[in-house]
Amino acid sequence: VNDEVKEKLFKDIERLSKMTSMSSDSVVMRNYLDTVLELPWGVYTKDRLSVKQAFNILNGDHYGLLDVKERIAEFLAVKQINKDFNGSILCLAGPPGVGKTSVAKSLAKALNRNYVRISLGGIRDEAEIRGHRKTYVGAMPGRIVTALRQAKSMNAFVLLDEIDKLGSDYKGDPSAALLEVLDAEQNFAFRDNFLEIPLDLSKVMFVTTANSLDTIPKPLLDRMEVIEISSYTLQEKIEIATNHLVPKQRQKHGLDSKTLKITRDAVRDVIEYYTKEAGVRSLERKIAEICRKTAKNIVEGKTNFVNVTPLNLEKILGKRKFINSDIPEKDCVGVANGLAWTSVGGDTLRIETNVMPGSGKIELTGHLGEVMKESAIAAISYIRANCDTLGVNCDFYKEKDIHVHVPEGAVPKDGPSAGITIATSVVSALTNRPIKHDVAMTGEITIRGHVLPIGGLKEKVIAAHKAGIKTVIIPKQNEADINDVPESVRNEINFVIADFISTVLQTALCENNQPKKYSYVEASQLNEGEATIKQ
Repeated sequence: VNDEVKEKLFKDIERLSKMTSMSSDSVVMRNYLDTVLELPWGVYTKDRLSVKQAFNILNGDHYGLLDVKERIAEFLAVKQINKDFNGSILCLAGPPGVGKTSVAKSLAKALNRNYVRISLGGIRDEAEIRGHRKTYVGAMPGRIVTALRQAKSMNAFVLLDEIDKLGSDYKGDPSAALLEVLDAEQNFAFRDNFLEIPLDLSKVMFVTTANSLDTIPKPLLDRMEVIEISSYTLQEKIEIATNHLVPKQRQKHGLDSKTLKITRDAVRDVIEYYTKEAGVRSLERKIAEICRKTAKNIVEGKTNFVNVTPLNLEKILGKRKFINSDIPEKDCVGVANGLAWTSVGGDTLRIETNVMPGSGKIELTGHLGEVMKESAIAAISYIRANCDTLGVNCDFYKEKDIHVHVPEGAVPKDGPSAGITIATSVVSALTNRPIKHDVAMTGEITIRGHVLPIGGLKEKVIAAHKAGIKTVIIPKQNEADINDVPESVRNEINFVIADFISTVLQTALCENNQPKKYSYVEASQLNEGEATIKQ
């Protein structure tokens, strides 16, 4: 404790000694001093700095998550060299159920630090972070000070869970109060309203979690180092279920390997046909359901051992809830395979176009958002500007009605990444050229025909692989993101890099049933990049 704190506390003790025990001020002062003295001043746990030991603990608790494990290894390596290094604030961002909170708990165990979790979801009062003035009735310190009291050490591991769910109202903005907590330049002298003395938080390791970065205020996000935890692949889910979830649920339900066995093929079917998520939360619930039904059969004397296989899985869990969105079996005119990102991972997106005699009307259906509608208009504008080189009748916008539809109309869809898919579908319908059924694509289109980058490539490619797609067309600026795709998926997909719509059409459209042949050239070889196909 520094001299400033000692001096203030001795003055408060002296004041308390002069008060009568019946005085209301003495109750406030006694409560204040008890709170201050309960803090673990000068108490520090010894860090586990062995990278190998930390990795063993993390690997034992979690499968995959290499980015997180590598970041902790870097922290430990620097800590070995410089004992005073405190590191930055980590933010684990990803969809629900991917293990952000549980991996944070494992990090604390790997570092040998006392773990405390603070749930920030729904907090609207700034006093929850900074505390109340001690003169108020029912005053208490904020959650940060309370966490240190619970951890019983000044270098605790504090998890700020769901930081993207913070609110604000007339009582203040908690996210603004967190700025001082999470700023390494300020938190060595954090002042809680209740304590009124500087509190050193520089030794505390703060880790935050969030489902979405969009709702985190920019000044707060600027103080954190974001580590993305994306959705798990099928193979990762199988390993997690086999090595972690099944043993955990068996033990929880009083079972063992002699009374219940779940084969890997059965686990695969549970993942594919009974869950649709980015993480493994629903998968764990389904495994728990299998355990409950097994326990019931054993108690009723129907069996002593249950072996769950794909053959008897439907009998246990009921009929399948999800059917894989398979690709068309043959090449179709006007039907293009797009790729979409959702909160539960990637998905394939079929886009259909019909062309009918009419007066030039454009219909867009399928519960599309404004951005997706604008992508369709941009695609059609590009086709109108380049109808000669595309082999399209130049009067189509006067004589034809175009109807673009995205099936599953009850599901809202939005985003610019379907631009090249819509353009390919419309060109196919106008020229009567089929689209290859095993080709999928993702990318934003401009009215000049350029292909712009998109997000969520890893999830989209995994979804394409799961649906049986052989070729995926991606924007040139996303080429570096291919390394994020798991190697087992990457080796079975043919990636086509496109920076102009000509490459997309050349790859996706068939030449069959076409009276005229067209040769494709790159945008760099054409004037102003407007024409893409030369007759």
